[in-house]
Amino acid sequence: MLYYELKKIWVRPGTRIAMLILIGMLAITCYFAVHGVYYVNENGDNEYGIAAIQKLKAAKKEWSGLLTEEVIADVIAENTRLNETEKGRSENVQDSNIVFGWKQGFHDIRLLLMYSFCKFQEADYYRPDSLVPEDARFFYGNRLLHLQEWLEEEEQQYRLSDKERDFLVRRYEMLEAHKPFYYDYAEGWKQLFHLAATVVMLTMLTLSFVAAHIFSGEFGYKADSVFYASYHGRGRATAAKLGAGLLSITIVYFAVMFLYSAVVLGFFGTDGAELLIQTNQGGWKSFYLLTNWQQYVLTILGGYIGTLFLMLLTMLVSARTKSPVAAVTVPFILLFLPSFIDGGSSPFIGKIMGILPDRLLDVNVSLVLFYFYEIGGKVFGALHVLPIFYTVLSIILIPVIYQVYRKLSAG
Repeated sequence: MLYYELKKIWVRPGTRIAMLILIGMLAITCYFAVHGVYYVNENGDNEYGIAAIQKLKAAKKEWSGLLTEEVIADVIAENTRLNETEKGRSENVQDSNIVFGWKQGFHDIRLLLMYSFCKFQEADYYRPDSLVPEDARFFYGNRLLHLQEWLEEEEQQYRLSDKERDFLVRRYEMLEAHKPFYYDYAEGWKQLFHLAATVVMLTMLTLSFVAAHIFSGEFGYKADSVFYASYHGRGRATAAKLGAGLLSITIVYFAVMFLYSAVVLGFFGTDGAELLIQTNQGGWKSFYLLTNWQQYVLTILGGYIGTLFLMLLTMLVSARTKSPVAAVTVPFILLFLPSFIDGGSSPFIGKIMGILPDRLLDVNVSLVLFYFYEIGGKVFGALHVLPIFYTVLSIILIPVIYQVYRKLSAG
């Protein structure tokens, strides 16, 4: 019976068309992920492809190692030296590209300098150009210092509770035990995370068209009276529908994410898997203590839990309304609704925004957002809560969908 329900899902022309579109979109996304990295040669021109990636990797590997105060000072000194060359002082665009090429080996570290020496909500790309080697001693301390300055602002006093501010400070202080950070080439993980949310959302939206027809199909084909009158229509057949939907969603999701990961990491390599996310410019301010590998696991599992919840919700609406059109709008509304709500208008609305399922679909962004929830007198970050919260909701939805469809069949 499960095989029959799976067959009904996959023989639908709409399902096959949706899968072809998803494969096409995945191919385009992989192309942009791979083509989004380039190497600047000695002439200031961009090079793309596997050979360019290998050249960039070699340049960055020269700076791999512990980011000690001495190494930071060396980066500042080298950056200043290159700025003072004839090409470094030139206003010619091609000369600027050439100088960028000279710096690309330590470009990631230069970006960390930018975040370290700018105020908490600033990002001045040219800030490292004004530093001197003696400033290296402030590199790690600035992270906590700028956080504390930001927390003292009137807006944060209103938006965050005392417990939440203390929680942030403690989380930042935890990184003290991990300094100096280790740096290495990690382009594969950066590119993977950069477009992972796009892949997850494309997969989820495609699956919504599949899930929307699972429980409304009999009504569309006017076969509901036959289905309901069958011996197992109210029991095993309903369970088979639910099982077929869950199995299809799971297989498609993990197949797509596996292909995406294999392509990106296949081109760029898996170097840097054990680096802290704070060694990447996007993770410098994050209060989550994770490595790139752990972020990857969280991205895959978080995306799956979020997708599964939205698909179960889609199936519930499909079963209740008997309409695939009504069902397919559910994930679209929940995905795009946050774009029209000002999460900063009040702390309460901000907390609601922080726990919406779209946060699980884009873990890379959620890691740097400051959403907190107090449970049992303890403060947790959103990503400490969301996977558990939506796993529980998904488990609850499964018997609810089953009972809803059985009642419809009984009627």
